[in-house]
Amino acid sequence: MTELESFFSANGALSTVIPGYQPRPAQLEMAEAIADAIEKTQHLIAEAGTGTGKTFAYLVPAIVSGKKAIISTGTKNLQDQLFNKDLPVIRKAIKMPFIAALLKGRSNYLCTYRLQNALTSTLGFSKEDAVSLAKINSWSKRTQSGDISEMPDVTEANPVWYQATSTLDNCLGQDCPDYADCFLVKARKKVQEADILVINHHLLCADWSLRDNGFGELLPDAEVVIIDEAHQLADTASNFLGITIGTKQLNDLAQDAQIEYHKDATDIPALRTACEDLEHEIKDLRLAFGIELKRGEWQEIENNPKILGGLNAVKEQLQRLVDQLKLASVKTKALESCFKRAEELAQKLNLILDDRSGKWIRWYETHRKTFTLSLTPLDIAAEFRGFMQQHQAAWIFTSATLSVANRFDYFADNLGLGHVAGRSWGSPFDYAGQSLFYHPKGLPQPNDPNFIPTIVDFAFPVLQASKGRAFFLFTSHRALREAAELLENKLGYPLLIQGSRPKALLLEQFKEAGNAVLLGTSSFWEGVDVRGEALSCVIIDKLPFASPGDPVLKARLDAMTQQGKNPFFEYQLPTAVIALRQGIGRLIRDVTDRGVLMVCDPRLLKRSYGQLFLDSVPPMRRTRDIVDVQAFFQQEIKQ
Repeated sequence: MTELESFFSANGALSTVIPGYQPRPAQLEMAEAIADAIEKTQHLIAEAGTGTGKTFAYLVPAIVSGKKAIISTGTKNLQDQLFNKDLPVIRKAIKMPFIAALLKGRSNYLCTYRLQNALTSTLGFSKEDAVSLAKINSWSKRTQSGDISEMPDVTEANPVWYQATSTLDNCLGQDCPDYADCFLVKARKKVQEADILVINHHLLCADWSLRDNGFGELLPDAEVVIIDEAHQLADTASNFLGITIGTKQLNDLAQDAQIEYHKDATDIPALRTACEDLEHEIKDLRLAFGIELKRGEWQEIENNPKILGGLNAVKEQLQRLVDQLKLASVKTKALESCFKRAEELAQKLNLILDDRSGKWIRWYETHRKTFTLSLTPLDIAAEFRGFMQQHQAAWIFTSATLSVANRFDYFADNLGLGHVAGRSWGSPFDYAGQSLFYHPKGLPQPNDPNFIPTIVDFAFPVLQASKGRAFFLFTSHRALREAAELLENKLGYPLLIQGSRPKALLLEQFKEAGNAVLLGTSSFWEGVDVRGEALSCVIIDKLPFASPGDPVLKARLDAMTQQGKNPFFEYQLPTAVIALRQGIGRLIRDVTDRGVLMVCDPRLLKRSYGQLFLDSVPPMRRTRDIVDVQAFFQQEIKQ
């Protein structure tokens, strides 16, 4: 018996630390395939269905190999779970000692210098912010790691954290008076000593995007790189390799420059005026965009003299601030830092405004009070291939959803992986016995103006049969709002609506209620784990094709057409298949879970491409009759 066979066996090391442990053949096979790739320094795409236990299947061979490994996860929550829950379990079971470290982006660590700056600032804060800053100050005396997720009294989402954390722009680096006690520096030192380093895709891509400028190398040179939730990597990378400038960066600069002005540069009153004038021009530009919240093409800006005028005014005022900060920069390191930031923002703004290369997508987005201007790369495949070549490591890509109809071409092409071996292990769950796929007859087309009212009528008897306990997932916020109005006060079960409370609180409420119906959009399609009876039904309004009006998608599709490709079959369709698989993945999370999946889009059977979706769905029993749904839930009651 090999070391891995022994470890994952019924009486092996893992069984001694996990109560009720059951060996899973797919988990062992996946672990062996990864161990083989690590030993031979080869790349591997490893898809593993829900319940395979993929986290242990990649962690154990990485640790046993004795090589330095980077594990990158999709989100900070997954990162925390892996480091604080999964690794300690393996540490108890495995004989081999190893050092593990956790590293997040700098904005996740307390910056004592900026906190003190805020506490002594003469600009003043609201009463709520002042109370939060006092709590953070009290916590700063106790914390060992400075990781803001460990702070119990001020949530990570609270904007006040900007005053107590740093960004790449405003960090003073080795010139900081608090450098010796910097939490971020301490975290990075631990990284150099670690055998297993746990990061997230944002940090991986940040290091990659900085490397070309010579500022990278945050991450040590590893011999193994494991990308979990790998289906998210291309989107994250695309965002990082681009340039974005917006209200927040410009206002933050103006605010920080004013704080430094009051401390050390009151003899340059034009500096304060330049800060205030920039804030004023930013507000005017946001008003010029109008009240509609949208993502739009750059062409719309170029066709609107009012917005163009506002943009030029911001550009000119930013340059005035650069000039004033240049004069003040000789006074202190903090003012010098503000000057460098202002110069960099001015360069970024010019790059966005002047781009005519054809390699980038220019677009804008407006929010309630803010806007962003962005340059996004048309294609990241060549860039990513180059990044991998810099790291002569074994690269392992894993997720529950990497294939489309059992092929990995779409995923591999997006990242420029070429002919990388792909393996897939199905879920150990008995989908045929545990679930039912309901696709009713007589559904309207998604472009029918009465689509949402009609599918709500179709869903109503399903929700009655399931006694609530459902996720009703939508492809747009507009559809979600319309359904919420139709279901309000009609269900007889608690109705929870995305956006009404923070996501984590909604999920807690959903689990505690035990009979709630949660209406959600994209953020509830993946990364959400509700086990047991509380979630017994998932209803999906339509096949999750991305909006063709999205400026980034539109530009990508146009470019593919020009290259003689078929953008629908090569991009839109596989993206939608993977998104649907993620949504379906919410339903069965454990061996004892039971549930009904309902998909309300008639294109599933009426269009030829519908078969591609059906071929990518787990092997569930299928029905078109509501009576079978009612019988499925009746059977649950009898059990």
